[in-house]
Amino acid sequence: MKISVQTEDFDVQKEYAKLKANPHAGAVVMFVGNVRDINEGCTIEKMSLEHYPGMTEKSLTKIVKEAQERWHIQDATVIHRVGDLEINDQIVFVGVSGGHRGECFDACEFIIDYLKTEAPFWKKETIDGKGKWVDARESDDEAMSKWNLCK
Repeated sequence: MKISVQTEDFDVQKEYAKLKANPHAGAVVMFVGNVRDINEGCTIEKMSLEHYPGMTEKSLTKIVKEAQERWHIQDATVIHRVGDLEINDQIVFVGVSGGHRGECFDACEFIIDYLKTEAPFWKKETIDGKGKWVDARESDDEAMSKWNLCK
């Protein structure tokens, strides 16, 4: 398992290579999130992400361990960037390896849904030169509800 909260960019190919190195990994599923230029009809100029050091890594580790308990996955990587990001910059990498694609897809989606709704990150978008804090969307909360997590 690899958990990293960092300012620097990540190399998707390197992360993929690490996940597929296990000879038992018949499947590797990955998700990469990028800074988009529009949100809810507004043009985004840039984005800034903040987190609570220590608490964030602990939270991400907990959710990956839960994914490992729910599905037969062999390894998982979560890299989330913080700081100031430009349009098209990579924000997040979630990768899961395991014996079968179905479990890897489910585990990856579970981790992503958690990141969007529960992880202690705070996102601020700059629109027309002004910063605006962004809340989780209702659709993100609905996606998370399917996993039946006890809070």
